[in-house]
Amino acid sequence: MALLFLLAACAKPSVVTVPPPPPVFVGYEETGTASWYGKPYHGRQTASGEVYDMSQMTAAHRSLPFGSWVVVENLLNRRTLEARITDRGPFTGDRILDLSQAAARLLGAIGPGTIPVRLRVVALPGSTAEIRRGFFTVQVAAFSSEDRAAILKGVLARDWTETYVQRAEVGGRTVYRVRVGKAVTRGEAQRVAQRLAAAGYDVIVVGE
Repeated sequence: MALLFLLAACAKPSVVTVPPPPPVFVGYEETGTASWYGKPYHGRQTASGEVYDMSQMTAAHRSLPFGSWVVVENLLNRRTLEARITDRGPFTGDRILDLSQAAARLLGAIGPGTIPVRLRVVALPGSTAEIRRGFFTVQVAAFSSEDRAAILKGVLARDWTETYVQRAEVGGRTVYRVRVGKAVTRGEAQRVAQRLAAAGYDVIVVGE
């Protein structure tokens, strides 16, 4: 017994080293699995202190600074959107992001529950990336037919000012992008996007 006591006294406590989170910068990317959370958490306070609103374009991440903006791409259907980091999580398996219900709906994650995503940081809190030359706009659709783009533009123009069609060359073919608004900041464009999403449109915020 004395020997066991002596050995226990001499044993060194184990030390677990937790690696620091990777450095974050505009352009930083991660690939992994995203999940989403909704009603049970709606109205509750998030880790950032904000009240969680499941209709907003927000997300939870384990380490990105609160207030960071990220572009999230669903690697299955190539839908993309921009979301603001306001919470911590998810803490399950290899998941890297927990989307708000609104963001999950636009990316097509509601049904499956989880989706493979790529995220890229496009603005950090306090950075000048939020206000820049040019403007931010909300893309509602892209067509190969100019006539179809013109029809949707006419429908949107009834309720939304500054609705326009942008002609572009993508991969050797011409596409017609239907867009709404010309906002100075990403936040202003995001508010327009949320109203369009509530009206049933699948939208993304893009910079011009």
